[in-house]
Amino acid sequence: MQISDIVAAIQNRRVRITDHADAEARGDRLSYEEAYYSVLQGEVIEDYPNDKPYPSCLVCGDTVSGDPVHTVWAFNPDNRWAVLFTV
Repeated sequence: MQISDIVAAIQNRRVRITDHADAEARGDRLSYEEAYYSVLQGEVIEDYPNDKPYPSCLVCGDTVSGDPVHTVWAFNPDNRWAVLFTV
């Protein structure tokens, strides 16, 4: 998976957030904007090509304040949407 696909989806506001990711972000007091920012300058550190319904990846990046964030994303190539699975 290419991080550029996830970045493009974020920039075009084509992001779905799972209930699990929402709960984890709230628990960590992390805004979606901070999670998105971490991807914009982050890197894929693990790929999960066999995940269903779409391949996913673990992204590591920092917030604006420099705090590290790990997020798991999937990307649907058919509709060009990204899915945030967990934070």
